[in-house]
Amino acid sequence: MAKKEKWSAEVTEHSDALDLEDHVFEKDDPKEIAASLKRSAEKSTRRKAEPLRSAMSMLTFYINRAGENLPAHRRKVLEDAKDELRQAFGKPAED
Repeated sequence: MAKKEKWSAEVTEHSDALDLEDHVFEKDDPKEIAASLKRSAEKSTRRKAEPLRSAMSMLTFYINRAGENLPAHRRKVLEDAKDELRQAFGKPAED
């Protein structure tokens, strides 16, 4: 019997808004994560918000769903990717 995936994993893998590149959240470089999310958001024809908001929502969703299971190093990389994402869209980074 196959192990049932959590609904959050299904959303991350098969988002209705963005077609994510494989293993995007496993990358070690925040700039690479941001660039990948930016490409996905700009390419999407199904998203309901502007590209930055859609990309940021997916990144935040992933971080929040991982919760306490996300190691500190991974959380730092993903949080840094938020700043890189803002910069990629020409917005100021938050402190």
